[in-house]
Amino acid sequence: MNKDLLLTLMNKVIRVDRGGPESRIGKLMAAEDDHFVLLTEKDGIVYYRTQHIKSISLNPRDGMAFSAADPAVGSYLLAPDFKAVVSSLRHHWVKVNRGGPEMLEGIMDEVSDDYITIFSKEEIIRLAMYHVRNISLGTKSEKANEGKKDQEKANEGQKDQQKTNEGKKDQEKTNEKKNSEAKDSNESPNNKTENSNKQKNENAVNDRGRNARNRRR
Repeated sequence: MNKDLLLTLMNKVIRVDRGGPESRIGKLMAAEDDHFVLLTEKDGIVYYRTQHIKSISLNPRDGMAFSAADPAVGSYLLAPDFKAVVSSLRHHWVKVNRGGPEMLEGIMDEVSDDYITIFSKEEIIRLAMYHVRNISLGTKSEKANEGKKDQEKANEGQKDQQKTNEGKKDQEKTNEKKNSEAKDSNESPNNKTENSNKQKNENAVNDRGRNARNRRR
């Protein structure tokens, strides 16, 4: 994709690539020799390197569904080349590549002709400059949403653990009840036997008493 072609599409809604993780619909805001600036609904301003773009689509009849408001003047970078764009984002939270196995997000530190350095969580990642297909600024709201999702997952885990503990307690109560019933069941025949023996002994004593009285007579 050359600059002259892109300039004919300025301020129009286009589709970058036909599919895959890098494909996006957005408004073309600026075009330079080796990159262009695209306003997207989901990711905001994204800087695309033209050498990695396979196709650009335009629907002149019906257009494409797009509702993002134009950014304020001066809110995005206008640089002569892609490396200048990347260099200007040093020490910022950035997203590199929109999807796939090479997607990165973190603080960008070092930028050279050959590679960039990203601090991502507990890793220091060096990505070849050639493989930087697109880049954008990360936002605090995105990180806040991620933190919120992590907190929700943690809360769900705690709820699941509480349910598990409650289930264990209910099972313990059930087992205790069964054991108690089994104990009562085992004790009941013994009690009947004891009562029967006691009654026999009492009858035997009474019989002896009657026999003794009869002999005295």
